Order: sequence, then C-alpha cells, then structure tokens
Amino acid sequence: MALLFRSSVDSEARWAPQLARLMPALEIRVWPEIGDPRNIDYALVWRPEPGLLASLPNLKLILSLGAGVDHILCDPQLPRRVPIIRLVDPYMTDTMSEYVALQVLRLHRRDLEYCAQQAAGIWRELEHKNAAERPVGILGFGQMGQDAGRKLKALGFDVAFWSRTEKAVVGFAGYAGPAGLPGLLARSEILVCLLPLTAETERILCARNFGLLPKGSGLINAGRGAHLVEDDLVPTLSSGQLSAAVLDVFRDEPLPPAHPFWRHPRIVVTPHVAALTNPPTAAPIILDNIRRFEAGLPLQNRVNAQRGY
Repeated sequence: MALLFRSSVDSEARWAPQLARLMPALEIRVWPEIGDPRNIDYALVWRPEPGLLASLPNLKLILSLGAGVDHILCDPQLPRRVPIIRLVDPYMTDTMSEYVALQVLRLHRRDLEYCAQQAAGIWRELEHKNAAERPVGILGFGQMGQDAGRKLKALGFDVAFWSRTEKAVVGFAGYAGPAGLPGLLARSEILVCLLPLTAETERILCARNFGLLPKGSGLINAGRGAHLVEDDLVPTLSSGQLSAAVLDVFRDEPLPPAHPFWRHPRIVVTPHVAALTNPPTAAPIILDNIRRFEAGLPLQNRVNAQRGY
C-alpha cells in the first residue's frame, strides 16, 4: 500500500513518523516525489493542486488533513468516484472550543477596549454585562459547534444555534434553514461562525445579515474565509453595527501584508490556528479509515459531496 502526502501548510516531518509507527506496511510518498502514480492507493492532503488527485488512476480513498473538505471539492478535476473522508479528531474539537471560548470572553469583557486604554495610559472602568445577559449565536452546530456551545453554556452564556436543516439538541434553542436565520441573528450579541463552506454558506457573513444583529454585536469567524464578504466588514464596524470582529480564516491565506484587516483597531487577526491538526491524535483516526477500507467495513466521517461536508 502507498499513501501520497501533500499539504500546502503542514510538514511531512510531523506526519511520517506517526504514520510509519502505526502502520509500518504503508509506504509514505511525499509530493512531488510520488514515483509511479499508478501505485498510490490513498491520498492524505490539504489544498492539493487541481488535477493532482485525478492523476492517480488507482486512488481508493481521499483523506483530508483537516475538518474541512472545501479545499478538495473545489478541484474541477476531482475524481468523483473516490470516497472523501474528513478529519474528526476530539483534539481538534477541544482546541476549537478553547479558541471560541477565549474570543467570546474577549468580546464579552471588552478586552479590545481595555487594550486600547492601556496603550493610551487610560484608567477607566467600562460597563459590561453578566454572561447570562449576553446571547451567543453559533452558525453551524456539528461536533465542533456543539462542543463549543456546551462550554459556553458552562460559562453562563445563553447559547442558540443555526443549522442547514432542523436539528434538536437538548439544552439549546435551534434555528434552521433560510427562514430561521433572521431569528438566530436577531438574538445574537456575539455571532460565531463554524460552518462548513458550501454554495449555500459562502458570503453568509454580509452587510445584510450584519444588519439583522443587535447593534454593537461582535463577530467571530473560525469557519472559512469565504463565509465573509470582506468589503462589508469595515463599513459595518465604522457604523457601529458591529463593535468588533475576530477572524481566524481569510479568502487569501496568508493574509496579504497590505490587507486593511491587519491594522484595523476593531479587528483581531489570528493565522488560521483555531483548530490545528495534531498528528499524534489524528494519525490513528486517519489510519483507522484505511484499515476499514481494506477490510470492507463502513467508513467513518465520509463526505457527502453534494452537501459539501
């Protein structure tokens, strides 16, 4: 068996030892030194070049190095016959929840204002609410969204969610579909986006939807950069409709040095680190699906390409 490793952001040095230790019989080939493409059975990838996967005639399984698969589905030459597996790792879920809780608390406790006051040498107490008085809305309530929601509730926040289709989750108010989105937005003083990127969710963070939030709300986007209409954000901050935005994902990554988001006083930029893939915990999960495929067993976390996740 041979596996192709290709990542535009990660190093094979972090992965090869883990994979080799857990499955010695698996030959690891690192792009671009792939040898005979006919011998490659599996591809473990993040943002592979368009056409790369189609060039592997005997490919059996495509495994994403991250929770999202839009970086695979965007390939116009993608071999549709090959199953795609997204990575669901409890470690990544925990780290995403840590990120969301950190940024919700920063917005809730007005950390940006206090940082600005410190820089200016100003000692002034700012008014703030209790957590129970600060409604949080989460767009996307899969495994990561639900875990973040539970941890925010444990901190006292009033949490509701929005999903593509109707979903009942004990302890949370839920909204669904296009008809339910305005209701979720209207009650969210802090809006968290954890959606997968699909044709329906692209550009969902736009001026029209920002206008449905309570005035002065905060935004956290840890989903995908294409969820945000970037040109709408600064005007919405300038008007006061949004008070602050925390962005971990962007249309162009790395974020270009001249991009205005870097220097905006009401925007926090982090470099796509909300839920980093962790080889020691992710490798066993990835290899379990390869073993399942070889044994003819059902695959875990198989992607529905029509849905986009």
